[in-house]
Amino acid sequence: MAEHDVIDLLVAQHGRIRDLFDEVERAPADKVGAAFDRLSRLMSVHETAEEEIVHPYARRKLDNGQGVVADRLTEENKTKRMLVALHRAGVDDPRFWDRLAELRAAVTAHARSEERYEFARLRAHTSVVERRAMAAAVRAAESLAPSRPHPGTESLTRNLLMGPPTAIMDRARDLIRKALGKR
Repeated sequence: MAEHDVIDLLVAQHGRIRDLFDEVERAPADKVGAAFDRLSRLMSVHETAEEEIVHPYARRKLDNGQGVVADRLTEENKTKRMLVALHRAGVDDPRFWDRLAELRAAVTAHARSEERYEFARLRAHTSVVERRAMAAAVRAAESLAPSRPHPGTESLTRNLLMGPPTAIMDRARDLIRKALGKR
């Protein structure tokens, strides 16, 4: 993504996540798994980058930043747990589509809350230079982020300590599964 402002970048990713939900829902049965994996990967790297870069900055920069961020982290933990449950059950599980609809509703509400309560206030209380620097940091964090959700890592410290090794394990697992012809 070519967005240079962190808010524009993250809002564009929210749009891409909505598009990927549509892609999963419209996919033929034999393509649902691959589409779901793309959705899961974007959600995972997106949330990791927010947790490492955006939320800590918002905590320091915004009035009541602690409360705003705490609410977002609670939402993120919930959606990660839902995503993990979907992965464990698999796309062939009879409850997959109902659970996916629940996840979509939770993710949509979370994105709306971020955009309204955190991003709009960050835009008002930061300079263009700050937002561009954060966009570059978000891109760097995403390149090192795990490709699967890991509930319980919603803090900067946990992401920095656990993120890189977890990302390596996730990517190795993805490569092994691909080599074996599995999802």
